[in-house]
Amino acid sequence: MHAHLLAALRADLSTASFRVDTLRELWGPMADAALGRGDRVPAARALESRDEPAAILARLFVLGLEVDASEVAAALPTLGVAGAVDAELLEQHGGLCVATLDLRPYDVIDARGAAWWWLASDLGEMATGGALRPDHVLGVGGASSTLAGLQLPGRVGRALDLGTGSGIQALHLAREAEEVVATDISTRALDFAAMTAGLNEVSLDLRLGSLFEPVAGERFDRIVSNPPFVITPRRPGVPEYEYRDGGRVGDALLSEVVAGLAEHLAPGGVAQLLGNWEYGARDGLERAVEWAEEAGLEYWLIERETQDPAAYAETWIRDGGTRPGHPDYEPLVDAWLDDFEARGVRAIGFGYLLLRAPGRTASAPLAALARAERLDAALGDAAAGLGGHLSEALAAHDAIAALDDDGLAALHLEVAPDVTEERHYWPGDEHPTVMTLRQGGGFRREFRVGTALAAVVGACDGELSLGSILVAVAALLDVDDGALRAEILPEVRELCLGGLLRIHAGAAS
Repeated sequence: MHAHLLAALRADLSTASFRVDTLRELWGPMADAALGRGDRVPAARALESRDEPAAILARLFVLGLEVDASEVAAALPTLGVAGAVDAELLEQHGGLCVATLDLRPYDVIDARGAAWWWLASDLGEMATGGALRPDHVLGVGGASSTLAGLQLPGRVGRALDLGTGSGIQALHLAREAEEVVATDISTRALDFAAMTAGLNEVSLDLRLGSLFEPVAGERFDRIVSNPPFVITPRRPGVPEYEYRDGGRVGDALLSEVVAGLAEHLAPGGVAQLLGNWEYGARDGLERAVEWAEEAGLEYWLIERETQDPAAYAETWIRDGGTRPGHPDYEPLVDAWLDDFEARGVRAIGFGYLLLRAPGRTASAPLAALARAERLDAALGDAAAGLGGHLSEALAAHDAIAALDDDGLAALHLEVAPDVTEERHYWPGDEHPTVMTLRQGGGFRREFRVGTALAAVVGACDGELSLGSILVAVAALLDVDDGALRAEILPEVRELCLGGLLRIHAGAAS
């Protein structure tokens, strides 16, 4: 889009206060929730009698409805209808206008505070009423919101958004990085990313090409990617979408991305990805660990969910806009299940990958990060703040992983402020039968604890060293302090790495 048209559009969006809070106020909580489920009817009803510029623009660009040209002219006084047509934002048919793209506000609260942007992408199936085109450029979906929330806070030099799509991850990276390179195999996606960047006056280095080809020989402090990891049958009649299908068999695309990271991460650099891995003759999460180890990368892999082949097929066929009852739906399910059966796939895992290049210190390197775990707590809105939690967990790992038991015992620890303890008693019993530590933020971990560990955690207020607390608890319970120490220290390590216990900054160690 020409710079003068982009500037005119930006001015009109600003004047209209085309922002998330404005739209939520206009259409109300019920419609807002319905939009999250892909239902535009309540929002359309709420806006049909509203003449505010933000309401008109929302009907046009968010809901994908036909809007009278006179209303569009009133909502876009600087750009005008003719300018919007020239910019290929809409088409005019007689006295009616229809959008050619999705343009909507987006807001975020992260470690740097609140921010909001305008995002351009293709119209979704809610607006088009049909299956998506193969080169569809996705807007902000559940996966992209999750990855954005996972991004680590903290200033970095160079950052890479691998497979940028409409540019949402690149915008988040630009909050922390001095330079952001964003790549994609799709010219169409880069056009949307350029429009999004221009509208928000964010500088991005956009490059066309597959995977790491556009950045050959370059290294980055941070790499973020929501790669096209969806496992799709490679056979005629099965639609492939650029934004989600990598053109490989099974989960080979994700393993290829992990392998390529080693050549493009600066020492100590971190990559964060979303991905799928298959369970066949081997455990899927163990296979993902093997990818990281073969690449020579430190890793923290978290499996959030597994699906059986039928559920997985249904999820992604619906994602492409084909619903049950459509004549193509059941043949597509058959194709997916044939593919999984032929390759012996019994389940598919979904999760987060945090990968780090070694070499963080010039002298003795820190103990390598090597964690793989399965977590099934429902995160909901808490996922938005996971980046800060991950950062704290990495710092905890680096602080304690290289410590022997004496070093750990010398630390002064405190319970994180979001941790609660839950106790269950048999009626009339003096002592609890079950004690559980619950984390309110982060990954909402739960730890079943015994009497000794509960007593140690309860005493962690930063005043005494862990070793002193262990001695006192051993005396209180009348047990050998050496045996108690051997039992409790591994559990304390895990509580520190999980974020339930923290190193107290104000006490001497």
